[in-house]
Amino acid sequence: MTDTARTPFHRAARRTRSVPRWWPLPAGILLGALAGGGYGLAATPQYTATGYVIAVPTEKADPMSAVGFAQAYGKVATQVAVLSDAQVAAGVPVATLRSSVRAETSPDAPMVSISATSADPAKAMEMANAVARALTTEAAHTKDDTHVELLRFTRAVKPTEPSTPSAALTALVGTCAGGLLGGLALLLRPRREQEQPPAATVPAPAPAAGAAVRGGA
Repeated sequence: MTDTARTPFHRAARRTRSVPRWWPLPAGILLGALAGGGYGLAATPQYTATGYVIAVPTEKADPMSAVGFAQAYGKVATQVAVLSDAQVAAGVPVATLRSSVRAETSPDAPMVSISATSADPAKAMEMANAVARALTTEAAHTKDDTHVELLRFTRAVKPTEPSTPSAALTALVGTCAGGLLGGLALLLRPRREQEQPPAATVPAPAPAAGAAVRGGA
């Protein structure tokens, strides 16, 4: 291969070798920030409204039993029996309530929190209040047997700020994740092999003296 044919390849190789080895780190940070910020801007903000109900023992019940019944009511709050009664007031089907509503309890207090998430703040409030109302109604049907009644403690109010992270926060998370991946790529990247020196050119052997004499004769 001639020197002219090797020149473009050698130039490209030199340009590649001039790129610093630590380039995956800033590249990962930049890509992570762009991906995180883009996701935060493209995602639809979600709003969460939360209401609370409290289990109150009657005169025939042990006060400590209210905590246990609150745990039980927290488990049935998202069941079909309760959600089917709440769907009319909430204005959404049972499937939407099942995916948007969650109930949480405390091991120390007879309290059940009911939260609903939606892209519409008013709809989130309506769903949380509808499920809380349906749960108290369901508990009232069995209070003669359980000796515990469920009362509305606080109503859910219309949220004013989204519960999902902002674009700035998702960009920060993406930056951290991109920097971590870039650092791992940098650590796992194989070391650049040492450049091998070019092979020495061996000159062609000179013709024998005897052959030159015979040729002249």
